[in-house]
Amino acid sequence: MQPAYAEDNADELAKKLSNPVAAMVSVPFQSNFDFGAGADDNGFAYTLNIQPVIPISISDDWNLISRTILPIAYRDYLPPPDGDVGGLGDITQSLFFSPKNPGPSGIIWGIGPALLIPTATDDFLGTGKFGIGPTGVVLKQTGPWTVGALANHIWSVAGEGDRGEVNSTFLQPFLTYSFGHGTTLSLNTESTYDWVADEWTVPINLGVQQVFKIGDQAMAFQVGGKYYAEAPDDGPQWGVRTTLTFLFPAK
Repeated sequence: MQPAYAEDNADELAKKLSNPVAAMVSVPFQSNFDFGAGADDNGFAYTLNIQPVIPISISDDWNLISRTILPIAYRDYLPPPDGDVGGLGDITQSLFFSPKNPGPSGIIWGIGPALLIPTATDDFLGTGKFGIGPTGVVLKQTGPWTVGALANHIWSVAGEGDRGEVNSTFLQPFLTYSFGHGTTLSLNTESTYDWVADEWTVPINLGVQQVFKIGDQAMAFQVGGKYYAEAPDDGPQWGVRTTLTFLFPAK
């Protein structure tokens, strides 16, 4: 049986993990296994998203939260002669200016720029374009509940002339419930609308997460499933997600 102070610490870490602009360094390694993709609906896709979150104090009242998504991807359903491909995808870099303390009604928020950086090692894995646009997050934490939404919109501004333009909206409403002892249940969608292709991609994600320690290192592990309520014709139909997160709370 864990001592009470250990349980309280795990719950506090779990609460911060539910907040995208919490003042805590975290490094998630998110593995996505997606099935049912490609022209024959039997293709497989794997994406490892490395997603460091780094808060930077810029004044007595404000933090700058850096959130990076670096994808490492594999796809096995390309048309011949390619067949399959693996490598880096495009980096998405978001910067949120966020008050250190919630507002009078308990609202936590952040706003800033989002950048698309064309780091993909294969045309199939990226856009070939630099992009920029606004991003924002708003949430409220009440008792065991966290409810909120994160969004961005990115337009391409430079890059390879023979590649298509980027004009994309990302919407992520999320809901989290804490059971105590560092255990949380989360539900979200990570919806993307491609304004050029006029297509939605809408995965619905349900997962369970547990905070724990190995020695002095705080960590969290999440496992869950996803169902694609909407996807392009060659997109996946369902998937599994696991996430291992290294936590570095302020001392």
